[in-house]
Amino acid sequence: MKEDSTQQSGMDGESAHLAIERRLRHLAATRPAGERLPSTRTLVLEHAASPLTVQRALQRLVLEGLVETRPGTGSFVARRHGVHRADFGWQTTALGTARTGADSIGAALASAGPGVISLHSGYPAEELLPTRLVRAALVRAARTSTAVERAPLAGLPELLTWFAAELAPAGASAVAPPTADDVVITPGGQSALSSIFRALAAPGDAVVMESPTYWGAMAAARQAGLRVVPIARGAAAPAAADLDDALGASGARLFYAQPHFANPTGALWSSAERAAILAVVRARGVYLVEDDWAHDFGIDAEVVPLAADDANGHVVYVRSLTKSLSPAIRVGAVVARGPALARIQADRTVDDLYVSGILQAAAVDVLTDPGWRSHLTRLRGSLRDRRDELARQVRGQLGADALELVPRGGLNLWVRTADGVDMPDLARRSRAAGVLFSPGDDWFPAEPTGSFLRLNYSRARPEIFEDAVATIARLLP
Repeated sequence: MKEDSTQQSGMDGESAHLAIERRLRHLAATRPAGERLPSTRTLVLEHAASPLTVQRALQRLVLEGLVETRPGTGSFVARRHGVHRADFGWQTTALGTARTGADSIGAALASAGPGVISLHSGYPAEELLPTRLVRAALVRAARTSTAVERAPLAGLPELLTWFAAELAPAGASAVAPPTADDVVITPGGQSALSSIFRALAAPGDAVVMESPTYWGAMAAARQAGLRVVPIARGAAAPAAADLDDALGASGARLFYAQPHFANPTGALWSSAERAAILAVVRARGVYLVEDDWAHDFGIDAEVVPLAADDANGHVVYVRSLTKSLSPAIRVGAVVARGPALARIQADRTVDDLYVSGILQAAAVDVLTDPGWRSHLTRLRGSLRDRRDELARQVRGQLGADALELVPRGGLNLWVRTADGVDMPDLARRSRAAGVLFSPGDDWFPAEPTGSFLRLNYSRARPEIFEDAVATIARLLP
């Protein structure tokens, strides 16, 4: 009985506090500055509250600058100070031309509010992650010396060895496989790309990219002061002749590509395309930056990185664990051979010094746990079900020709609508209707060649795909 009385008293005190605050806030907004407010005694009597409750309400408004108190005199409506407007005009001249702006950050990073269907995000839902393994690994890592010691500059030896071994599956190639000495750990794939562009090219240089391609690579290249030279994709990869022409005309020494389940199209290079492109890269004496972002998301095809067949350091390989382990595990790697690796390592050290040891230790823990391989097997089945359901809804509601390709891996469908659709406007109207997608314009280094949108099938629940696609279909002209 005593407990009930205490709880009721607490609720009454809270109600009185809110009532007093509302009254004082109203008076402060409607009365002239300097006018005296009701005394503490008056408020205590009017609201049947304690003096402490009144003081709590007053203190809240004092902190907000609406009320001022004068010891021995009372409380008054605070004087309204003139609004100070800073003059930032000088920064326009000081900063000069921006390399990248807010519009270079793709819509794929937009936050989805409550009740919004997320078909735009590049990060899988929690149920598709090895959540149990990650949580247990973080707890164990926190109990080791990695929680308090600086990690090695290149990365933890165990993690370096793991990344190198991933490029050397038994019998895959006659080329000598990379070793741990060819690997540097980075805080995710985006950071790796930034370092590669800064380390292997100078401001003003060109970098050739497939079109469409990953918006983050374009942003990182431009932030490094590089010129992005687009080349069109064929059925899956760019034509080797087009690549040769682009490299020759631009003088570029870098070619950025996603050979496996490319983001956003889902395209996968064929064996013949791989061989032809590598021949051009070697003949031209340039680097191919291989972004293996979807290594763990194969569905109907296995990933065999081009870096596994590269003996002379033409391929600079990037792989991240952030999407496949957890967005909280910002750990990736660059694999490179020769002087290129030393330059990339120097850039990483200047930029970040080192990658969190506790995150690296947790990553090693998960990757070497027997449950990791079991998780990847389950993940493949889940992604297949989601991909097939979203593809069925797209073809059923947007037309059979809306999908040029059902990807054999990855996380996305690349959807084409009728020409002339204003995709940014459609994306805004769709978001207002409760469905987020990524407009195709974000993914082109130059002008879009049609009206496209990217739909991610790894985030939202598949049972709501039908309603989500129906919303987009209803908004299309």
